[in-house]
Amino acid sequence: MAIRGISLKKIVDKGINLFLWLCGIVVLWLLIQIFCMTSFHIPSDSMEPELLAGDVILVDKLVYGARLFNVMEAVAGKQVEIKRLPGIGKVRRNDVIVFNYPCPKKWRQIEMDVMQYYVKRCVALPGDTFCIVSGRYKVNGYAGTLGCVDAQDRFMTLIREQGLTDDAIGVRAYPGDSLIRWTVKKFGPLYIPKSGDIVPMDGRTVKLYKNMVEWERKKSLRYEAGNIYLGDSLIAEYRFLKNYYFMAGDRVENSRDSRYWGLLPEEYIVGKAVRIWKSVDKRTDRVRWNRIFKKIE
Repeated sequence: MAIRGISLKKIVDKGINLFLWLCGIVVLWLLIQIFCMTSFHIPSDSMEPELLAGDVILVDKLVYGARLFNVMEAVAGKQVEIKRLPGIGKVRRNDVIVFNYPCPKKWRQIEMDVMQYYVKRCVALPGDTFCIVSGRYKVNGYAGTLGCVDAQDRFMTLIREQGLTDDAIGVRAYPGDSLIRWTVKKFGPLYIPKSGDIVPMDGRTVKLYKNMVEWERKKSLRYEAGNIYLGDSLIAEYRFLKNYYFMAGDRVENSRDSRYWGLLPEEYIVGKAVRIWKSVDKRTDRVRWNRIFKKIE
């Protein structure tokens, strides 16, 4: 049978070929999204001036290695096992990183929310000892700049001008304990655990690392009458299973980051933010051409 000189078989063959090409393109796009590169929209000003609300950024997954986990279970709200492929590099101080927010329900409980993403700057690595002195970020043994120093100084000026006390919202910091009493002005020193580290457990370290230990072991960690219990077991020290990072927004006066909710597990890192590929001013709906393909530093 022919339709105007074209056989039905040829039409069917072309349709099948087109369908296969489209399927191949979709599969290739999914593979790139999963293993190589993806993009995220910046909704807020917490990373200004480096990232502006309305920027759309490219996130490189090859640098740290792509993650593998059961997406359907994660979307359903279940906690999933996350594996990571080998990367071509490692997280470095001052890298701008996209990650799953680790405390979606409350700041003292770590869990995966695959639908909620943050972008912040890494200011301390596993094995670092981090502190904030007069609002400035410091890591023992590291003399370089961490984060946006101008914003750190500006935040301290704002706190002084407004006469905010150490217990004020936005000043009081992790772990939010009345005895430790850390603030965004004076924080730490806090040791950032790395996999294999053994940390002595006492009343103070229980408060500092409770959410991490409970997330790793799925058991309660508590201090009772001078003793430390993990589940029903009496312990004097704890060996960490995972690596952790301290994350901070560049606009420190308007960023909910590790200063408030604690450390980020390595499993929750999506990738490194590398470039802005699109930018639209949310107030005017105009494209910010000067930001297109800008490198993120």
